[in-house]
Amino acid sequence: MFRIIAWVLLALYLLVVGLWPAAIAPITLTFAGLGAVLAAVPGPVLALAAGIAWLKHRPAPAKAVA
Repeated sequence: MFRIIAWVLLALYLLVVGLWPAAIAPITLTFAGLGAVLAAVPGPVLALAAGIAWLKHRPAPAKAVA
């Protein structure tokens, strides 16, 4: 019984170790690309874009009930 459990655990270990780098690669590349884009754009431009987005999408003020 122990040998069967050991073989199953070995197979699971090899699957996880073998497939994890390939599965996480697109996510890693996405964050690397996002970091490169953010590094290429100057800070004041990012702040201005954030301010414009906030002004455009800010919540509407609550209406006063009389």
